[in-house]
Amino acid sequence: MATVYRWRLAPDGLATRRQLRALGLRPGGQDVVAELHRPRRRGRAPLVAYLYRIDRARCVRPMTPGRAAALAAAMRARRTCPNCRTDVGYCIPRSLGMCVPCHDTPALSR
Repeated sequence: MATVYRWRLAPDGLATRRQLRALGLRPGGQDVVAELHRPRRRGRAPLVAYLYRIDRARCVRPMTPGRAAALAAAMRARRTCPNCRTDVGYCIPRSLGMCVPCHDTPALSR
């Protein structure tokens, strides 16, 4: 069981994944050292953030040309409408499954 700290009471030297990323670091395979609990109202469960030791964190791996190409292909696939096959310039909402113009067009005119 990891140590639990309340919101804003975690000691120095611990950081969340986002905080590590802002420092140019990653957890690097280390286990979660502690949890940060942020209470919420009306009996809801607290929000939980996992904390890692900064001194054990590793540098972020550099972006290679192959990884950059794979990321670009994945983002291009998210922007391509399956109906009209055009790159619409934004990520297509999963709730619609197609670009907004195709979704808003009546089925008879397709």
